[in-house]
Amino acid sequence: MRSIIQPTASSKTLTLTNTPLPTPNHAQGEHIIQIKACSPCAGELLWPANFPPSTARTLIPCPDMAGIVTSAPEDSPFQPGDEVYARTNYVRPGNACEYSIAVTAELAHKPRGLSWVQAAAVPVSAETAWQVLFVHALAGGNGEEIDMDAAKLAWSGKRVLVTGASGGVGIWLVQLATLLGAEVVATCGPRNVEFVGSLGAKEVLDYRVVDLKEWAQLPANKVDVVVDCVGGKALGDAWWTVKDGGVVLSISQPPLQVCPDDFKGESVRDLFFIMQPVRRQLEEISKLIEKGVCRGLVDSVWPLEQYEEAFKRLDGGHARGKIVFDLSLNH
Repeated sequence: MRSIIQPTASSKTLTLTNTPLPTPNHAQGEHIIQIKACSPCAGELLWPANFPPSTARTLIPCPDMAGIVTSAPEDSPFQPGDEVYARTNYVRPGNACEYSIAVTAELAHKPRGLSWVQAAAVPVSAETAWQVLFVHALAGGNGEEIDMDAAKLAWSGKRVLVTGASGGVGIWLVQLATLLGAEVVATCGPRNVEFVGSLGAKEVLDYRVVDLKEWAQLPANKVDVVVDCVGGKALGDAWWTVKDGGVVLSISQPPLQVCPDDFKGESVRDLFFIMQPVRRQLEEISKLIEKGVCRGLVDSVWPLEQYEEAFKRLDGGHARGKIVFDLSLNH
């Protein structure tokens, strides 16, 4: 089968080649999925060197996928012919290939009405945002998930700053936090201000114009929770906006690494986490998509053969939504 592979853990380049078809272990819940579309994740080519896989494996990128089950365990809720999508686990090769393996615990039914490309743009972004809002940022930081009713009670009236709000995870944070009753302040580049506002953000700041430290001088601007999707300077600046007793959470790096030396806030909880695929959460996200209350966003669509250009677009950091490979193109 055609596969994009990263030749070694330290490789910065990829190659398109033929690799053997995967063989499933049904006893371990493994399914074969015919991949219809897949999506890469920002920075993922650095993962094998920074977070070496626990077992040796072919380094195929793209943790997000949408496709058709072709082989399944007898007792699985997903049977041959079912249309599914998932963010598959890092312990196995990714999905930039024609057939891949996924396990029951990470699969969900593809939302009705979505194309393969639209579906592949959802899982990692939506599940990450879900885990921020329902698991990590509130609930006392104990790592226990709260349900929709409890989340609406917890988030109602809270002010939340989302950095990088026009990116893959950012758009889901804005939509879900707004759905839960939070007041969202978002940062993004100038060409995305109107778009992020349309997702529900109450205030949208052009990061090239607004200095967050100055902006936060006005007490009314302070937020209860910072959710950072950018890291670096954006995360460092965001520290100034959090109230005493608030939370600074990042999906990019541990927030304390860039906390300003002269930050004087008190009792601020800082948090960094790496999302894990959870079937139940993705099924809940499917329901929200089918109800029309949330949506993913596709930045651009590429055939596998144009992997170099697609990853260049990804690394540029200015994609609005997700970059997706459509395996029906150029085949």
